[in-house]
Amino acid sequence: MTDTDTLERPDAVKNAGEAEHFDVLVVGAGISGIGAAYHLTHQCPDKSFVVLEGLESFGGTWLMHRYPGIRSDSDLYTFGYRFKPWTGAPIATAEEIRTYMGEVIEENDLDRHIRYNHKIKKADWSEKDNLWTIEATRGDTGEPVRFTANFLWMCQGYYRHSEGYTPDWEGMSDFKGKIVHPQTWPEDLDYKGKKVIVIGSGATAATLVPAIAGDCAHVTMLQRSPTYFIPGRNENELADQLRELQVDEEWIHEITRRKILHDQADFTRRAFEEPEAVKEELLEGVRAFLGPDFDVEKHFTPRYRPWRQRIAFVPDGDIFQGLAAGKASIVTDEIDRFTEKGILLKSGEELEADIIITATGFNLSVLGDIDFSIDGKPLDFSKTVTYRGMMFTGVPNMVWVFGYFRASWTLRVDLLGDFVCRLLNHMKDKQAKKVCVQLRPEDEGMELKPWIDPENFNPGYLMRGMHLLPKRGDKPEWQHTQDYWKEKDELPEIDLDDAAFVYQ
Repeated sequence: MTDTDTLERPDAVKNAGEAEHFDVLVVGAGISGIGAAYHLTHQCPDKSFVVLEGLESFGGTWLMHRYPGIRSDSDLYTFGYRFKPWTGAPIATAEEIRTYMGEVIEENDLDRHIRYNHKIKKADWSEKDNLWTIEATRGDTGEPVRFTANFLWMCQGYYRHSEGYTPDWEGMSDFKGKIVHPQTWPEDLDYKGKKVIVIGSGATAATLVPAIAGDCAHVTMLQRSPTYFIPGRNENELADQLRELQVDEEWIHEITRRKILHDQADFTRRAFEEPEAVKEELLEGVRAFLGPDFDVEKHFTPRYRPWRQRIAFVPDGDIFQGLAAGKASIVTDEIDRFTEKGILLKSGEELEADIIITATGFNLSVLGDIDFSIDGKPLDFSKTVTYRGMMFTGVPNMVWVFGYFRASWTLRVDLLGDFVCRLLNHMKDKQAKKVCVQLRPEDEGMELKPWIDPENFNPGYLMRGMHLLPKRGDKPEWQHTQDYWKEKDELPEIDLDDAAFVYQ
């Protein structure tokens, strides 16, 4: 599978302004969109569909992020699709993940369904026609294009690709060096022999620091507060042992997935029931690399209990090895202001740098920042209530893929792939043109709350964008539980004729 710009296909040649029609329009050719295309091909072979992708090729996150060392922060046995065995090391580079996705596209003849360089601007639902009309612009030619579709499958991810989140610190314009966000990494950035500060404490910072430390004069990881990490070897002993026994790769993939998911379920349960014990186990893993003299309490002991924010796996403890070897250092403090030479901390210390990298997170993008409307009236998703984190009251013929925080995103891609295809086939059987979710009589008066409980999970990007997201209720049907271990059993059992579903 090779990268390609949008191909001119016979069915793509249309008169100016004329819309192409498809049964299903999938938004995005990242991990979710490619999964959706696979499931449509295999479970709804009678449905015509198109995948629109704003970037020049497939991959989404794994195409857009090009900073040094970019890799997964969870294992590929669960981040990979259930239908395609993963055969490499559990933690994979962006290039390895895109190669895997390319194989899925090639093996299932999905490329003919994908239109790259198609940036969607607007989507309007017509109550009269029971159709979505999608307006897009081709990035390669600037040409406006239109599509109509019976059903929208939103697989565009959850953050804004165009720019990452960088706080507006005082004095940033005074700094004489370069300020870079990992999300828009310059290909020509020369950091060899330079003093570099990486601001941040999450998976991106933990990936970047060891990746560039060997080439920099020195790299400093500057964090306001610590993050939990799980250091470990980048291998899976069970999978390796099964390969020695010459077990079929499909069996290895499924057995290893089940073992990892079993262990993750136990870890998540313990994080809630025994937070102090889990905290100590995590910190012991860090101390094993850094030794007894390193101030783990200050630099690697978060203020929150485990799993209130995502925990990244650090393969072979590489960031801790870099700190122990003196190739990198860590500073836990708050920024007072930027200076000509670097950053002045609230403690009074000044860190000098040639380059400052702001690994400070991203901006939440609610449904791709597309201008949605119904019969021309703007649609405000914050006024809707979510059905299991995938459908919204009053919004017809649409499903949104939003994955898991405490398990691999792709696990929900596969579960929702089954659900959407079952729903589409159910609509066909009922000869229904439209499906919408609504609160049932027993849900009237239900208290509506923010999308997710901050006491449950509270990363910065969600807290900054919570006001844009749909509301949740106090019943499982009306919230995104973030619990894969329940949803894997519950979603296949959803009664599509429940009163929450209204068909026309």
